[in-house]
Amino acid sequence: MATGGGRAFAWQVFPPMPTCRVYGTVAYQDGHLLVLGGCGRAGLPLDTAETLDMASHTWLALAPLLTARAGAAAVVLGKQVLVVGGVDEGQSPVAAVEAFLADEGRWERRATLPQAAMGVATVERDGMVYALGGMGPDTTPQAQVRVYEPRRDCWLSLPSMPTPCYGASTFLNGNKIYVLGGRQGKLPVTAFEAFDLEACTWTRHPSLPSRRAFAGCVMAEGSVFSLGGLQQPGPHNFYSRPHFVNTVEMFDLEHGSWTKLPRSLRMRDKRADFVVGSLGDHIVAIGGLGNQPCPLGSVEGFSLARRRWEALPAMPTARCSCSSLQAGPRLFAIGGVAQGPSQAVEALCLRDGV
Repeated sequence: MATGGGRAFAWQVFPPMPTCRVYGTVAYQDGHLLVLGGCGRAGLPLDTAETLDMASHTWLALAPLLTARAGAAAVVLGKQVLVVGGVDEGQSPVAAVEAFLADEGRWERRATLPQAAMGVATVERDGMVYALGGMGPDTTPQAQVRVYEPRRDCWLSLPSMPTPCYGASTFLNGNKIYVLGGRQGKLPVTAFEAFDLEACTWTRHPSLPSRRAFAGCVMAEGSVFSLGGLQQPGPHNFYSRPHFVNTVEMFDLEHGSWTKLPRSLRMRDKRADFVVGSLGDHIVAIGGLGNQPCPLGSVEGFSLARRRWEALPAMPTARCSCSSLQAGPRLFAIGGVAQGPSQAVEALCLRDGV
């Protein structure tokens, strides 16, 4: 499908991963796609690490993680990839932090998190790694904010988030880290907060208008978008059940307010647990779960210029729960669940039209 600027969306299919997995941790470094840990067919966290050479399209096995884990966070720091938190083989949150040294092909242990945590959100700025929230061993959501200093190999505490949560979406914009949503136990969080890195203070912004789990969140052109998800009934609505929605809510960073877009501007498909990103002037929603008995393969894009949703080329392999990563004009969907843990690695690309 061609965009207004003469560019076209198309899928690029890469060789499948040697190891099928879901909840894998992904990173892109110097022309290599790294896939670390995750859960395999047995449902247990893996220590397997593999890399795809983007030039030769070949997979190579890397030294295994020192701690098998799934759902960890990863941050690229030059020639190193830092892996933080996650869940271990005993289904317990992990405190261990490890660094993969790309030039040496080996792992080194780094200073552990002050508290074991899964669902930690990470942001890198100026070589420092910020770790926000998480869920501890007692399943209590955390509000802690820690910053990792690589030169000193230590974690320092910063002012806590106003709202404890895990699995939140984070965005770096200027000198602020925005934290949106996440969960507390099984309940979705509607809080939207920003941490000023210079002033070291938190600001509460208006909360999300609706309470949805497994929504997709993305920042584009000065706005934050919250898409789809599994709508949760209100606290006094005992008869309603969670249901998939195609809701689109937009927060204007300049004006500081949420807008719930009308029905005519909702997504074409109701979906949750999908890949979301921004390619060109489009916000893109890929796959996920809907009202069908199997994962979705449909893809759609919201044109910021034309203010409408458009059908895009379908996924070659329909999936939900994919790991995702954006590298230049490519939005990767990696692993996830098709009929079981998947080996598929595919990227939606924005290319110059022919």
